[in-house]
Amino acid sequence: MMVPKHIKLIVAAIMPMLAALTATTAHAQVDAQLAHYWAVPAYYNPAATGNIDYIHISGGTRLQWLGIKHAPMSFHAMADMPFKFLNRRWGVGVNLKQESMGLYRSLNAMAQLSWKKNMLGGTLSVGIQAGLLNETFKGSRIEIPETDEAHTSADDAIPNTDVTGNAIDLGAGIYFSRKKWWVGASVTHINQPTVSLKTEGNEEDIYEFEAGRAYYLGAGCNIPIKNSLFELQPSFFVKTDFQFVQAEVTARVRYNKFLSGGFAYRYNDAVGLLLGAEFKNFFVGYAYEFPTSAINKASKGSHELFVSYNIKLDMGEKNKNKHRSIRIM
Repeated sequence: MMVPKHIKLIVAAIMPMLAALTATTAHAQVDAQLAHYWAVPAYYNPAATGNIDYIHISGGTRLQWLGIKHAPMSFHAMADMPFKFLNRRWGVGVNLKQESMGLYRSLNAMAQLSWKKNMLGGTLSVGIQAGLLNETFKGSRIEIPETDEAHTSADDAIPNTDVTGNAIDLGAGIYFSRKKWWVGASVTHINQPTVSLKTEGNEEDIYEFEAGRAYYLGAGCNIPIKNSLFELQPSFFVKTDFQFVQAEVTARVRYNKFLSGGFAYRYNDAVGLLLGAEFKNFFVGYAYEFPTSAINKASKGSHELFVSYNIKLDMGEKNKNKHRSIRIM
């Protein structure tokens, strides 16, 4: 029997989300893959907070795989700043990120703290973060076609009401920076928080979602081109859970500390174009990515928009990071 095309699309859209909600604990990634990883290192690494003498405020959104219904969408808002305590430099930040995919939504709110030490001509930072992970699934909106022989509305593994839950989430990282380069490593969801999703007042039907531990490594540098207004800004970024590895390289050029542009390649996933402009303490960046995997048969690509603003702080000492810019992070 032939299944109508629109029925296939409905099933294809909800099956990945249903797979994450079973009677046993499911493992899943929570952190979005950002093309602007170099501009928001604290998104993945709490040790990157407070590395410049500014209150750094940023936000952005990513629309993944346009053309595919119920494709992932993510949003993030962040702020961080340095401060001095006990004659030491510290960094503090807040990190709010949300991702939705069809009937599924993840909200992660974290507080971040980093300790800093001047060494080897640069600054070593060690950071931790703690917060709340909220997971929601709109089970009341599930539509299972009568022609689907693999799933029925009576399946106990599929919630038929809206379910939600919370769990404590932890992360940590290390970050080293000098005038023209940086390198950092971090791990998010250290405790692999398990969220018990249930309907309010219902203690029987419980579904579990586990945020898998993720490891990150990134580095970048700023290379001025002699006797010109141009700077080269290469960087790379790797993430893994030791079952899956994703690696990305980015090559950007900056002109007169005003305009920037470049290309990115994410192995077996996408190629991207990046554009940026900065004026005074504002920075606006845009990225377009075209998938190189088989998903390009259904999607026209992904779009990402990023905005940041810096507010100068007086730390009462010579700014040892005065040559560094958030645009090379």
